Amino acid sequence: MISTFAKAGVAALIALGGISATASTASAGPDVQYRVYVQDGYRHGGPQGWGRPDRGRDRDRCAPWMAEEKASRMGLRRARVVDVSPRRVVVAGFDRQGRDRVVFANVRGCPVIRR
Repeated sequence: MISTFAKAGVAALIALGGISATASTASAGPDVQYRVYVQDGYRHGGPQGWGRPDRGRDRDRCAPWMAEEKASRMGLRRARVVDVSPRRVVVAGFDRQGRDRVVFANVRGCPVIRR
């Protein structure tokens, strides 16, 4: 009987501790404004829309000139874009063994899919 009361008391203490922890985090309120500083140095996220004007979905894509530059830095000579689709950007050129191509994902940063 005493162990049942002890277990109930411990459970009540744990429940009250959890309620007090959630109340302190929820007290921030909707009047708090968060500003995000992106890696490129421009601020985004205010109601006034300050910073660089938004260029739509083009910011989230791999630009063909960026893919060419990245392929040339990877050692591809005379690099040129041969195909652009919504999912990938294909750059062809020459390396030491002959013709080669690099496939980049058509997302921000142009990550390499296949070499």
